[in-house]
Amino acid sequence: MAADSRSEDYPHEIDEQLTGFDSSVSSVRAMLDQLMAMPRNELLQKLDPLDQAKLDLMSAYTLNSLFWMYLVTQGINPREHGIKQELERIRTYMNKVKEITDKKKAARVDKGAAARFIRSALYEPDEKDPRKKTPSKKAADATPDAPRGKRPKQS
Repeated sequence: MAADSRSEDYPHEIDEQLTGFDSSVSSVRAMLDQLMAMPRNELLQKLDPLDQAKLDLMSAYTLNSLFWMYLVTQGINPREHGIKQELERIRTYMNKVKEITDKKKAARVDKGAAARFIRSALYEPDEKDPRKKTPSKKAADATPDAPRGKRPKQS
């Protein structure tokens, strides 16, 4: 009989949505319990500064999002409340942290490798192919047109 009175409290059309909402709340509760189980100082000591900023932003955004949902359940329009500006402020900081993370992941140019690529791209097969009969620069430099041993007389 208790189940019958409970099912009469809300329309049957939203039963699936309420079940999904209940499972989501349970998941959030489990994550928060796990996060709250470890002292914050110990957690922050294990993280580098960028990850600390991510954790702080995630915590603030989560708390403000939960407050947004609370306002909705109380019939208050959160778009007209100060929580909207707070969420936007946190989002801007999250975007800044994302930019920093993306800069760290960005590819760096290896100057030595780039020079090797360019050198190999500028390779001239005529000079280095031993099967060709044309004399190379080194061969041209080695065979002088005139003997270099004596200088011509100057008058």
